Amino acid sequence: MSPDWKSSAVSPADAAAFVRSGTNVFIHGACATPAPLIEALCARHDLEGVKLYHLHTAGPAPFAASGREREFRSVSLFTGAPLRQAVAEDRADFIPIFLSDIPALFLSGSVPLDVALLQVSPPDRHGMCSLGTSCDAARAAATTARVIIAEINEQMPRTHGNNVLPFDQIDAFVATDRPLVEHRPAPETVVEARIGELVAGLVEDGSTLQMGIGGIPDAVLARLHGKHDLGIHTEMFSDGVVDLVEAGVITNRLKAVSPGRIVTSFINGTRRLFDFVHDNPLVAFHPCDWTNDTSVIRRNPKVVAINSAIQIDLTGQVCADSIGHRIYSGIGGQMDFIRGAALSPGGRPIIALPSTAASGRVSRISFQLAAGAGVVTTRGHVHWVVTEYGPVNLHGRTLRERAAALISIAHPDFRAELERDCRTLHPGG
Repeated sequence: MSPDWKSSAVSPADAAAFVRSGTNVFIHGACATPAPLIEALCARHDLEGVKLYHLHTAGPAPFAASGREREFRSVSLFTGAPLRQAVAEDRADFIPIFLSDIPALFLSGSVPLDVALLQVSPPDRHGMCSLGTSCDAARAAATTARVIIAEINEQMPRTHGNNVLPFDQIDAFVATDRPLVEHRPAPETVVEARIGELVAGLVEDGSTLQMGIGGIPDAVLARLHGKHDLGIHTEMFSDGVVDLVEAGVITNRLKAVSPGRIVTSFINGTRRLFDFVHDNPLVAFHPCDWTNDTSVIRRNPKVVAINSAIQIDLTGQVCADSIGHRIYSGIGGQMDFIRGAALSPGGRPIIALPSTAASGRVSRISFQLAAGAGVVTTRGHVHWVVTEYGPVNLHGRTLRERAAALISIAHPDFRAELERDCRTLHPGG
């Protein structure tokens, strides 16, 4: 690739001019959110009826601001913090969907994309850019969109896997050299530490891990340093994985799928993580319809899927995407990996959550889910549930047995109330 590729760069305003009224636009998400393109798009006031499809984005979301509804309609496939209020106020939309099913929306033409706004790495000597930190549904968007507009960022890691975008397929681009948005973990709480210890106790040597982001997954990772030959096949990972690779705990040696390599769909973390994945052939990024395919996941041995929840009722129904009717996040990959782990030889699907919310005023283990709460993991799919009061396995247990098991790991302040409520359904004991 000629080193003067930057000579073709345009201004953000000129790049955003490719978007027309009444079109469908994909926005790259997480650490790959193309902020300069979003800002330029929202600086326009001549558009109408533009639909913006995206997973969780990082940074401000001016397209979802009050008063922009006639111009832009955000459609979240997984709702992040910048969009929660807009979705709650019906200024933006949400689609409940498995992460594994999202690429097919675009590939099948069910959601035809006119434009893809992407952030990519600079082209290499072969003229290839990389989708960097987020392959997920961006690979499908890049494949199907009629027009590709990119932010080519000097600081976007060049990552390996099925995430290549030829430079000559980009219709317009802006050239930047800016740090990616970082996600820095909050200090570990006592409850997270205890849950991390209990979940780590369920991880055997040779396990293949899937975990999300947040205090509980980080607490688990921090307590795996005594394990051996762990592998990673996940939809995403953060900085805690780097520690375990450097300590020789994660080797990926015993995996059946891509042995020797970490498999992921996107990452979210700090500069240390970005440096780790940059030009690292031992980390493979793939679209989420492959990483989250249960037929792929189940081939690995001892898959341990570690996911969280907002609320769980006494029958084992898991709400993980909403607080009542209010959408908080999305279905994401929880069901993909809960089921994939259940089908894996020796696999352990785990839902890990603190026993309470609202500073201890509300029990997350409840007699019934709140009105409007969405069931992400059904009671037929749930296996292990862990709070700071212990782990229980609900698989194969009756409704009565499930209720007793879940009450045993609820916060002590709520157990008597839960037992009284339970007796209304099971008066025999």
